Amino acid sequence: MNRRLFSKIGFLTPLLPFSLSKSSDTIDDNRMKNIFVHHVYFWLKNPESKDDFDQLVAGLETLSKVKSLKSFHLGIPASTNRDVIDGSYSLSWLTIFHSPKDEEKYQKDPIHLDFVKNCQHLWAKVVVYDSIDQ
Repeated sequence: MNRRLFSKIGFLTPLLPFSLSKSSDTIDDNRMKNIFVHHVYFWLKNPESKDDFDQLVAGLETLSKVKSLKSFHLGIPASTNRDVIDGSYSLSWLTIFHSPKDEEKYQKDPIHLDFVKNCQHLWAKVVVYDSIDQ
């Protein structure tokens, strides 16, 4: 056997189990763990009003300053179309917290309370989905 080829194969052999097991660990590597997810969907009273939409966006953006918030996403319905998709909402507000206690702090934070007070006249309906790790 060629000595160089053997030394290359011999060098890579310890890496083989790692590279094979890596693919099976990918799910866990990408999984968000130990978080609290708070997802809010808003239906505007006047969905055709750009001013109302902009006011709600501005109000939601103020919530990003709440200290207990880990990360957030502000979105509109995607253009996907399947029977299981509800794209009837105007805006979605997805927030991630380190713990349920952090989400509880968020609910009581003056910034959040001001948001509700100043923007609740804009929406006709709000639906909230909270989830934690199983």
